[in-house]
Amino acid sequence: MAASNEWGRVDDDGAVWVRAAGADRSIGSWQAGTPEEGLAHFVRRFDDLATEVSLLESRLNAPTSDATAMAASAESLKASLPEAHVIGDLAALDKRLDAVIAKTATKKEEAQAAKSRVRAEAIAAKEALVTEAEKLASSTQWKAAGDRLRSIVDDWKAIKGIDRKTDDALWKRFKEARDSFSKARGAHFAALDKQREGAKVIKERIVADAQALSSSTDWGPTASRMKSLMSEWKAAGRATRDSEDRLWNEFRAAQDTFFAARSAVLDERDASYVDNQKAKESLLAELGPKITPETDLSAAKATLRQLQERWEDIGHVPREAMRPLEDRLRALERSVRDVEDAEWKRTAAQSNPLLLSMREGVDKAQKQLDKANASGNAKKIADAQANLAAKQEWLAEAEKSVTS
Repeated sequence: MAASNEWGRVDDDGAVWVRAAGADRSIGSWQAGTPEEGLAHFVRRFDDLATEVSLLESRLNAPTSDATAMAASAESLKASLPEAHVIGDLAALDKRLDAVIAKTATKKEEAQAAKSRVRAEAIAAKEALVTEAEKLASSTQWKAAGDRLRSIVDDWKAIKGIDRKTDDALWKRFKEARDSFSKARGAHFAALDKQREGAKVIKERIVADAQALSSSTDWGPTASRMKSLMSEWKAAGRATRDSEDRLWNEFRAAQDTFFAARSAVLDERDASYVDNQKAKESLLAELGPKITPETDLSAAKATLRQLQERWEDIGHVPREAMRPLEDRLRALERSVRDVEDAEWKRTAAQSNPLLLSMREGVDKAQKQLDKANASGNAKKIADAQANLAAKQEWLAEAEKSVTS
């Protein structure tokens, strides 16, 4: 007995039919069992085909799906439907495949747009790296710029999605910038090496001079020359790396030898000057309080001359005591000189002919004012007051100019 459903049937003789496009199409023969079993077999085959379509629909929604490959699969399935040996709703399956094919077309457009966007972003990123490298090409921050140029290469490798032609053009610009920096850096360090070789020659001469002076006992001139050699050392700049520390140690050793010997001699000499220090301190204590130019300038000057003569006779004192003692002596000399200067100015003002004449004029104007006051004449009094004020002002200015 035949078996059928709305999409097809299996006849009693085993002929199998599917209903598609409003007509029945023969899809084979079933001889392996009953018609019901045959119908079930071809329905399962349809279900398998439908499952493939469902898988395509599911994969279409995955973000990493390959739209081109899915379109090919959908088109292949669609092309197989007119000859498919299955029983089921082939028209519905065909529509579903059309929908898949349409969506894959949209997805391919989106993928292409995304690819173009990624390419544009990648190009922009590499152009930014190139621009940065071109700026670094003129930098003199050799280590920092060199390190950054090396790291740019790593950044470059991490950027994908650029066509070969564009990438090659950008890489060429980057390489030119890097080569320009490398060339400038090489020239800089070559010049620096040359400069350091020159500094080495200068410092070798300085070391030789210092070593020759290290045994000198001409303490003052030699100490001065040692200090000037230090200035020359600093002005010479750094020598080559392998010689700078060695030369410095040799130079310092020569200086230390000289200054240690000088210090030993001066320390011994200073010890012998302690008595002179005490003598000068006693001299200041003895005569210093007697030098009071404000009360008696002549006596103060005589006492100061006595102190100065005895001071020179005493001789040298230790180095650390020299400045304090000299400062105390200078203070006494200055006190006498200040009073002496003030006295000279006062005497000069008193004996100046111009000032004497102007003082007489002030006295005369005062007498005229007294006479005017006695007369009671207001106009004469006012004129006499103005005349006296003017002569007093002129005298004050003249005295100021003479004593300043």
